[in-house]
Amino acid sequence: MDNVRTQGILGKESSKRLRQKTVLVVGLGGVGSFCVEALARTGIGHLILVDADVFEDSNRNRQLGATQETIGQKKTEVLKKRVLSITDAQVDTYDFFYDHTKDKELFSHTIDFVCDCIDSLSSKQDLMQACLQRQIPFLSCMGMGRRFDPTKLEVMELEKTSNDPLAKRLRIWKRKQRIKNKIPVVCSRETPIPQVEGQPLASVIFVPASAGLLIAKECIERLLK
Repeated sequence: MDNVRTQGILGKESSKRLRQKTVLVVGLGGVGSFCVEALARTGIGHLILVDADVFEDSNRNRQLGATQETIGQKKTEVLKKRVLSITDAQVDTYDFFYDHTKDKELFSHTIDFVCDCIDSLSSKQDLMQACLQRQIPFLSCMGMGRRFDPTKLEVMELEKTSNDPLAKRLRIWKRKQRIKNKIPVVCSRETPIPQVEGQPLASVIFVPASAGLLIAKECIERLLK
C-alpha cells in the first residue's frame, strides 16, 4: 500500500522497505487489534496474526474487531478480513494459544519484528525467550487493564517499570533465568485502580488502544533504523 500521506512522513524509500517486512503479532485483543490496524495502514507487507479466541460481547468496549456482528467469530479471521479490506498485504493466521510448543511452526517464517500483545504471563515468557534465542527484535506489552490515562504510557526497559504487577513478576522471572538481555516493553506509569473482588478485570479503550498504536509506531521505527 503506497500511500502518499504516509510517504510524506516516512519517505518513499522507507515505505517500500516496509512492504518487504514481516511482523508477527501475538494476541489480538484491546492492544493487539489496534496494533494490527496501525501496521496494516502504515504498509507492512506481511502480517502473521496469532490468537485462539473468538470475540465476546464484553470485548466491544475496547477491541477494534468486536462489533455486534462479529460476536462469536474468530479474532484472527475478523482481523484478517479487515486488513485485506485496507491493503493487499499477505496475512497468515494461527488460531491457537501461543506457548513454546508453537515456536517451530511460527518461526518457520522469516520474521523481522514481534509485537507481544499477550495477556498470559507464561506465554509472554515463552515468546520473549523465543525472540531472544533467535535474535529477533520485539516489544512486549505490560498490563493495560484498570487504567484510564493513555498519556502515562512509555516505552522502557523491563527493569525500569513500576506500578505494574505483571511487569514485576516478569522482572523476578528474568533474574531467576539470569537473562542479561534488555527486554523492551510498553508500560503505564499510572497506578492501577483497585480490582473489585469477583468482578472481571476493568478496562476502557483509551489505554489498550493507545498501547497498540505505540507498539506499532515503535515497530515501524525500529524496522526502518
